[in-house]
Amino acid sequence: MTVHQITFKAYAVANEIELNKIAIYCGIPKKYTWEQPLILRGDNLTSILRTGMDESRQVLVFSFGSVVFIDHFSEAEITLFLGFLQTFEPEVADWNPSKYMDDYRLQVGETETIELTDAYVVVPEYQGFYPELISTVIAKSVALEKIEEQQGIIYDRLEMMIDRFERGNLRIGNKELARTTAKIVRHEYNTLAYVMILDKPEITWTSSDAGEFYDRMLEFFELNDRYKIMKSKTEVLYHVMEGFSTISHSIRGLFVEWIVVILIVIEVILSLLQITGWIPVYH
Repeated sequence: MTVHQITFKAYAVANEIELNKIAIYCGIPKKYTWEQPLILRGDNLTSILRTGMDESRQVLVFSFGSVVFIDHFSEAEITLFLGFLQTFEPEVADWNPSKYMDDYRLQVGETETIELTDAYVVVPEYQGFYPELISTVIAKSVALEKIEEQQGIIYDRLEMMIDRFERGNLRIGNKELARTTAKIVRHEYNTLAYVMILDKPEITWTSSDAGEFYDRMLEFFELNDRYKIMKSKTEVLYHVMEGFSTISHSIRGLFVEWIVVILIVIEVILSLLQITGWIPVYH
C-alpha cells in the first residue's frame, strides 16, 4: 500500500490576529468568527509568497495568534508569510522561530485503524477534514505553550514579591498591585478568549468521524488537562494577589492610624506646654 504524507508546521506568533482584515486584503468575501481559521491557498498564497502554489499547500491563520503551514514550506517562505502578517499585526515582529512551534505529519495508508503518536498520525484513508482538525489541535497546543510560559513569568514576579515580604518589606504600591493583577487578567483572557480550548470546529458537529478524530487528537495532546492546570494555577495567582492586597491595605490603614495618634499626642503636648507657660498662647 502506498503511503501518502502531509506535513504540518505550527507557530504561535501573536496573542491575537484579526482575520477579517487579512480576508478583505485577499478578496475573500466572508466574515470570520472567532472559532473559524482563515485558510489561504492557491492564488492568494501565490500573491503573498510571489511563487506558484498548488492547492495542497495551505496556510491556516487562527484568531488566537497561531499559524499552521501545510505541506512543505521552506524557512524563507515561512519568514516571508510572517512578514506579510506583520503588516496587519505588528506584534508578529517579536516572533522567535525557536519558540512556540511544533512539527506534525499525517500519514495515509499501511494501517487499518488510526494510530496517534507525538510526531505523526497514521490513518487508513484520507478524509477532507483531517488537515483542518490537525491544524486546529497543534495550533492550540503551541498557543498554550506560549501562555504557559507567560504564566511562569507571572509566577516569577509573585515570587519576588513574596521574597520582599519575607525580608520585612511589607509595603506594595497600588500601581505595582494593579500592574500584576492586570497581567493575571490578561493571561486568563488569552487562555479563555483566544485559544478557545472548549470550542470545537464546525465540522465536528456535522460529522461523527470528524468529531471522534478531533476528540482523540485533543486527548492525545492533553489540551483539556493543560487548560485545567492553567485555570487552577490562575486561581492560585488571584488568591495570592488578594492576600497581598489585603496585607498592603492593612499596613496602609495602620500607618494612617499611627499618623492620627501622633498628631493627637503632639496637640496634647502643645496644649500642656501652653498651660505651663513654656509656649505663649496666641489669640
